[in-house]
Amino acid sequence: MEQESQFLTSGAYAASSSRFYNPNLAREVFEENGEYIEFSAGTKIFSEGVPGDKRGMFSLSKTNYMYFLTEGEVQLSTHGKLMDTFRPGGVFGEMAVISQTPGASAMPRSATATAITDCMAYAMDPARAEFALKFAPDFALMMMSVMFDRLRLLAARLATRADSADHHSKPGEAIFEESTVQALQSMLDPSATVKFTEGARIMQEGEMGEHMYIVLDGKVVIAIGRKIVEKLNAGGVFGEMSLIDRSPRTASAVAKTDCSLLAFDRKALVRLVESDPSIGMAMMRAVASRIRYMNQLLA
Repeated sequence: MEQESQFLTSGAYAASSSRFYNPNLAREVFEENGEYIEFSAGTKIFSEGVPGDKRGMFSLSKTNYMYFLTEGEVQLSTHGKLMDTFRPGGVFGEMAVISQTPGASAMPRSATATAITDCMAYAMDPARAEFALKFAPDFALMMMSVMFDRLRLLAARLATRADSADHHSKPGEAIFEESTVQALQSMLDPSATVKFTEGARIMQEGEMGEHMYIVLDGKVVIAIGRKIVEKLNAGGVFGEMSLIDRSPRTASAVAKTDCSLLAFDRKALVRLVESDPSIGMAMMRAVASRIRYMNQLLA
């Protein structure tokens, strides 16, 4: 409850605050795939509203990186207000890195990170982070669970808000390309393709979930309480939160039209992430997009 109370009042949520966070696993992955870096006290590691730097892996400016802190103390602030403090063992800056798609411009930072003392850290850019997933799918699943924790707290805040006439649902994004979806279908049993008629309830908020879904054809709406927060078309993904961290569903899903879905369980998901790390990154980018959208709703 203390974690939730702190989040509800500040809007901040550190990865290390999650019950799913494993600092030993994080350190192992960062040491293996990251670059060692030092910051002197007072250094602005990255700044709010400024896109990450893309000048190369040996540039002194590492603003387009995510960090694992090994020594020192870093503070995160938004609009000049202190949001969180990171100490050794903590990860920060991951949202902008995870959100960046290959070849796209770097995402603007949503906060400013400042070294309060002399600091030592390991840093990974988006390419290194994705590369790391090949060798540490457990790290990908852990980071997804951490992000789901954050999303659940945002959903709890949203559920307490009164209905608003200017509320708009988020247009769903195609997380997977058609070729990727076809490859996934070929790896699963034909029974994994399921159909729902218009108006059918696919999953219910608060229930335990055994499957996640990719929309093959048709439209699905996602709702938290009475608020529709997302509308998904072909390539959209939902239901993965309950599947990965075995927690109750955060939202309900209803077929807006007749639709076909690809359904798979946790064992199949783990196998897919292990076989193709881009799947894990695509899913994390989708969650990061939802987090950014819900933060906008609650601003």
